[in-house]
Amino acid sequence: MTDVPSGQADPRDEILAIVDENDEVIGEAPRGEAYARGLRHRCAFILARDTEGRVFVHRRTPTKLVFPSLYDMFVGGVVGAGESYDDAALREAQEELGVSGLPQPTPLFKFLYDDGAGHSWWSYLYEVVCELPVSPQVEEVAWHAFLTEDELERRLDEWEWTPDGLAAFERLREFRAR
Repeated sequence: MTDVPSGQADPRDEILAIVDENDEVIGEAPRGEAYARGLRHRCAFILARDTEGRVFVHRRTPTKLVFPSLYDMFVGGVVGAGESYDDAALREAQEELGVSGLPQPTPLFKFLYDDGAGHSWWSYLYEVVCELPVSPQVEEVAWHAFLTEDELERRLDEWEWTPDGLAAFERLREFRAR
């Protein structure tokens, strides 16, 4: 059971758009139900860099509903019902980094993440440069650092990463190689 701090909404109650294999909305459901039933929904992934080009990397808190305590090189999260990918990307990046006034993240590409085990979401990948000092959201981020690309690459085999983050990172490598 996920503990919810007093005065905060339970993330399981957030209403998500449920989508089909073509990313067309076919309904709505609370996040907890979408996860429990393996309903396909939408997520925004944002690769956040500092002004030196280093990547924001963090370890998720143990209370996260999906992939608790794993490392991730993206900030982001679910797209709420009626919310655009772009709006979700900015909201999620500002929330997780603990900043306001972040520039609109740049959209790069969209892909379907499906692990065949009940985790399936359309994922839009973005990039943003954060010139502001970060103060990550304690409910979301247990540890963080800005790593160079080389440092990140070295950690890929050392740390346990979110599977969707690894899939997005691999797709980002392919995207950049074109």
